[in-house]
Amino acid sequence: MLVGVPTEIKANENRVGLVPSSVREVIAHGHQVVVESGAGQGVDFSDGAYREAGAEVVDSAAEVFERAEMVVKVKEPQPSETAMLRPDQILFTFLHLAPDPEQTTGLQRSGATAIAYETVTNHRGGLPLLAPMSEVAGRLSIQAGARCLEKIMGGRGVLMGGVPGVGPARVAILGGGVAGSNALRMAIGMGAEVTVLDKNLDRLAQLDDLYGGRIKTWYSTEESVEQAVLEADLVVGTVLLPGAAAPKLIKRDMVRRMKPGSAIVDVSVDQGGCAETTQATTHQEPTYIVDDVVHYCVANMPGAVARTSTMALNHATLPFVLKLADQGVWAALNADPNLLNGLNVCRGYVTIRTVAEHLGRDYRAPEEFVNNGKGPATEAA
Repeated sequence: MLVGVPTEIKANENRVGLVPSSVREVIAHGHQVVVESGAGQGVDFSDGAYREAGAEVVDSAAEVFERAEMVVKVKEPQPSETAMLRPDQILFTFLHLAPDPEQTTGLQRSGATAIAYETVTNHRGGLPLLAPMSEVAGRLSIQAGARCLEKIMGGRGVLMGGVPGVGPARVAILGGGVAGSNALRMAIGMGAEVTVLDKNLDRLAQLDDLYGGRIKTWYSTEESVEQAVLEADLVVGTVLLPGAAAPKLIKRDMVRRMKPGSAIVDVSVDQGGCAETTQATTHQEPTYIVDDVVHYCVANMPGAVARTSTMALNHATLPFVLKLADQGVWAALNADPNLLNGLNVCRGYVTIRTVAEHLGRDYRAPEEFVNNGKGPATEAA
């Protein structure tokens, strides 16, 4: 299979779909790799490093898309990229379709087979390709939040850990999953007073066992979320419904009643955000203020630490890249139900029920396209 790696073109996105060591592994499996010149520049991998790994380096994204049988990216395709996709092509990347009707339409029109990192599962029901980026985003959320609380950013002027005689910042973390638990770890390390909310009692018990009296664990209800948000200096939203839009836990009225100069870091922004006041921002202009509350809603947070993020993501995605290349897309999807869960769009149909319902699109079950490893049956084409 010919695997293509274009340069990421989303604003301030420096990650790359495959690093040279991953390229070398793909080639060792008998495949070819074509890389757009400069694709690895943002993470300090030169064109020469890709050539040494065995890749062909070409001048344009157009040539990558034209030639590749499978395109491996990091972020969702931008409109100019979606327009270059074709029906016999595989796209393997983050998609986050629920809040993005324009991208969904573009992928449907392309006819391509689009597999999303964020909905691939494992045997435990986890999200192994989303997890490393959730770890990064969770840890970054506290760094970003600490900055947002500084007076120069419009914040309250509160130090996360306080000082002797002055109490620490109060941090509320909505969601105790991968991103939330990583945010929790960093917030505790900075000396903040932390409350974490979740509906999973087992998860709350795990966090309580791990951190003991250093944190508060609250069962998540409308009342407890409201109390936590209004008491907090910093709210970190990490709630996730796989493949679906994030629930709006932080209501507009809550924001209006939050402490002046408090902050919201919405890690859920890729899925539309968990605050009604959330609007996606960029690393270049990461914050805005609503009712004296600083909002940090960068839609590709891990891109801020592009090299760490790229390496962590490659370690997770490479086995699936190899599986798709070695077996072919239909045999691979047929053999691995966890990979099949990653199928989001195929032959013009949305294959994630929650996305189809949220956006009002035609839905077909992903199993309809596998046809015992032979590809889409005629009636599903």
